[in-house]
Amino acid sequence: MKNKEIGKVILRVVLGITFFIHGLSKFQGGISNTVGYFDSLGIPGFLAYAVAGIELIGGIALVLGIGTRIIGLLFGVIMLGAIFTAKLSLGFLGDGQMAGYELELALFAMSVYFIFAEKSVFSLEHKLFN
Repeated sequence: MKNKEIGKVILRVVLGITFFIHGLSKFQGGISNTVGYFDSLGIPGFLAYAVAGIELIGGIALVLGIGTRIIGLLFGVIMLGAIFTAKLSLGFLGDGQMAGYELELALFAMSVYFIFAEKSVFSLEHKLFN
């Protein structure tokens, strides 16, 4: 059981850091650039703020182990949106100039795992609510 818990923590922390850094880069690179990119894809630009905020705050929450099911669901929805609006036309591995949807698919699968996984004993939500 302890090995499964260690694996769950590693996956949770890596996924949380990954999303946190992506959210942070959206704000540091100028959120207006992300708004413009969303607009160019036909997605309402204001959703860039929501996505960046979810990635930033959700990444921290996931690292700490707070609300992992909800965060997993939100991250999964974001990844499905990224795959179907920006990456699907590029193919799995990309078109030689841009990456395909392989990363988004992997992040989606990891996110979905946390929707169904039991709370980790090495999480803040386990410490607070058990």
